[in-house]
This record gives sequence, structure tokens and C-alpha cells, in this order.
Amino acid sequence: MSARIMVFGSSGWIGGMLMKMLEENGIPCMGAKSRLEDKAGCERELDEFKPTHVMSCAGVTGRPNVDWCEDHQIETIRANVVGVLNLADATFVRNIHFTNFGTGCIFEFDATHPMPTPGTRFGGSGFKEDDKGNFKGSYYSKTKGMVEELIAAYPNVLNLRVRMPITDDLEFSRNFIYKIAHYKKVVNIPNSMTVLPELLPMALEMAKRRLTGNMNFTNPGVVSHNECLDLYRKYYEPNFKYENFSLEEQAQVIKAGRSNNELDTTRLQTEFPEVLDIYSSLVKYVFEPAHARKFGTPRSAL
Repeated sequence: MSARIMVFGSSGWIGGMLMKMLEENGIPCMGAKSRLEDKAGCERELDEFKPTHVMSCAGVTGRPNVDWCEDHQIETIRANVVGVLNLADATFVRNIHFTNFGTGCIFEFDATHPMPTPGTRFGGSGFKEDDKGNFKGSYYSKTKGMVEELIAAYPNVLNLRVRMPITDDLEFSRNFIYKIAHYKKVVNIPNSMTVLPELLPMALEMAKRRLTGNMNFTNPGVVSHNECLDLYRKYYEPNFKYENFSLEEQAQVIKAGRSNNELDTTRLQTEFPEVLDIYSSLVKYVFEPAHARKFGTPRSAL
């Protein structure tokens, strides 16, 4: 049976990219109109379009950042917990495969999973798919960890753990590189991250393969904030400068804690052996295209 895909959150950043990719590949698709909290509306759209797959990028992350969720807890619960459960249940009873774009920001480095030294590419002790979230420093992460445990009961669900998503549009405010490039100060901590231009096609392929369970949806390895900003300066903004501060100093200017971790990508690499490590992927899929678009010539030709 050929795929027929309904996308929730199609008007958002990742959802919009997903719809464009589906259309370019000639895959019948539809952007859902119902909000996740409206189970009756979601079910009506499912019954009308009759998809073989549902992919959801919908949910609440907060604007301008996750601090918003601290003061809007009911809205966060309704979208990130109730809404996702609505879709998981509605797709289950209709035998529809459901891909949920979740988050890997439910973990933090600990004694068993220590933080690698900045500049190290592979720490070797990343969190695995069967690990339960240990980070409760933000209400956003708390709800995401909660719903991940609940939807694990549904055999039709693939839960993608996205982290710090990045594209080659370095002028877009949701892009992680744009965010840290516009902070007054940044912490220098290695993290697992998701390079969307490389990984998003893999999400579609995973849905077609009807994979289920948790999937650490990040490029292999870790990269530090400073390494990202050094690439930003090298490829995109030659006069760019940045300043570091400590986690303790950061805590004084944010309301909610921030997750920092490394995710083990063995399962992803087993499915897609060609996936690039995070640093190589940033260069190939983010900074080289951004440089060529801005300066009109490949960086390697300079």
C-alpha cells in the first residue's frame, strides 16, 4: 500500500518543511486543521482523509522560548500531553502509523552519562532509547517526558527525540544556530543536535518502514556551542564575536532550566549507516549552503 500522510502542525516550522518534502516526492498528503486537543475534530479529519500514516510536529514549545511554559502550564499540558495522547489513541484504533516529533530534551548529563569535554565528538555514554528522562528542570521537558512514557504503550507509535533543531536558514528565529548567535552570552556545552535537512527525509523513510518505539533523532556525536558559533563566523558572519558564561550565571537570567545531553544514535545508524556525525552534517547541510546563498560562492572555493 502506498503512503497517504496527514501532517499535524503543518503550518509550523518543521511541519511546513515536512509538507514541502512530501509534496516534492509526490506523496498524497494533507495538513490537518484541527488542534490536537480537539479529539473529535482530529478523528473527523482522519476518517475523511483516511491516511495510512500520521506525522505530528504540533505541540507547545513556548515563545520566545520554553520559559513561556512555566507560566502557561494548562496550555502546555493540553497540547503536549492530552493532544499527543488523543492522536496516539485515534490512530491506534484505526490502524494508522503515527510518527510523533517529540524531544530529547528530557535528559541531562549525570554520573552515568557524564558531559564530554568540549571539542570531543563522541562521549560514548549517551542516553539510549529505553532510558527514561531524568531532567525535570523545565515544565516543557516535564510534560514531554510524561507523554513519552504514556505513548510507549501504543504499538503504532514512532517517537522521534529531536534536539536543538537546525537548518541552513540562519536568519530564521526558531533555528538553534540563530538563537545562540543572538544571545548576549552562551554556555559552552557539548550537545546532541538535529540537522533537519539531513534527518527529515529519514523520518519519512522510518514512517514508511513503520518503525515504532523511541528513536534518538539526532546526528551521531556531540558539538559544543562554541564550535557552532566558530562555524557561524567562518562561513556566515566573518566579524561575529561571542562571549561565554557559566551554567550558574545562565541560571540567573532564565526562568526554566535547560537540558544538556548526549543521545546514543546506534539505532538510527543501524537504519541509516550513511548518516553524518553532527559536525560534518553542520558543515555540509547548514553552513556550506548558507554561505553559498549569502556570498554566491562555495566556501571551499575561496
